[in-house]
Amino acid sequence: MNNQNNPIANNLRSLRNRNNWSLEYVAERLEVSRQAVAKWENGDSLPDILKCDALASLYDVTLTDLIHHNQEDNGLPIGPAGKHIFGTVPVGARGQIVLPKKARDTLNIQPGDTLVVLGDTNPATAGLALVDSENFMRITGHMMDQIFEPKEESE
Repeated sequence: MNNQNNPIANNLRSLRNRNNWSLEYVAERLEVSRQAVAKWENGDSLPDILKCDALASLYDVTLTDLIHHNQEDNGLPIGPAGKHIFGTVPVGARGQIVLPKKARDTLNIQPGDTLVVLGDTNPATAGLALVDSENFMRITGHMMDQIFEPKEESE
């Protein structure tokens, strides 16, 4: 079974290293031997389904990603459960961007939906975030109603 192209083995090794955890630490958390964890990471054996579920919880990834994610094919490591990197988009001359299809499908964004653009200008964390306006209003308790009130057209 020793297959270095085994996605589970590669993912387990990558996730443990990313967290700077020792084999012993992971073994203790899962109540298995250090050797068992090493065998999983080397592709010499596979964890059972309950241990896979425990590993996914430990590393805060989905079970599907733990089993199927292929870092080499995707070019990206496994992200935290529920978090996504959809890729990059160019900014047009007038500031327009096109959201990747996978992002629109995953988040069920439809033509005509309204998104709130949030920004952070701190040089260490500068960036933009897009949030569905209805969710944003629900989360903020409608504190921002005046910002998003429809503007009356001038006559």
